[in-house]
Amino acid sequence: MKCELCQEQEATIHLTQVVDGAVKKVHLCEACASQSGFDVHGPMSITDILLGLGHQDPPATAKPAAIKARDRSCPRCHLRRADFKKSGRLGCPDCYAAFADELEPLLRAMHRGDQHRGKVPAREQERVRTTRAVDSLQAQLEEAVRAERYEEAAQLRDAIQAARGADQEDTDAT
Repeated sequence: MKCELCQEQEATIHLTQVVDGAVKKVHLCEACASQSGFDVHGPMSITDILLGLGHQDPPATAKPAAIKARDRSCPRCHLRRADFKKSGRLGCPDCYAAFADELEPLLRAMHRGDQHRGKVPAREQERVRTTRAVDSLQAQLEEAVRAERYEEAAQLRDAIQAARGADQEDTDAT
């Protein structure tokens, strides 16, 4: 199989990525992979690829900021960036802050966002939906009172009471 970039050399590096159920395969020769920034001779784990750390570290002649990022370690447990790269595991809660710039894109990619949404059991979905609606109405009510829009506030109050009443009826029925 030929390299997808140069179309000349034999592809020896094969990467497979699955995004939203679609499989994308990339086949590269060693030279094109090196030019793309992959350290083809060093050890690389799946964690390195996921973290985007499979790329070569900055050379010693690089700017001080790049060198500092390469040598970063956790102030509490002293886990180094290289240890994190190798194991893919953090050593303590402070590691999240120490490696935040590397973790944030990884977590967004893995979880399709940066906030945990979780799942709601089927029998609780309506109650959770009602609670969220009441919370939203409550915030609107507080804003209306702050802005002295009392008629709107009264309507929002009534809507909150109606939503809470409907939720109570659903709870009583089960």
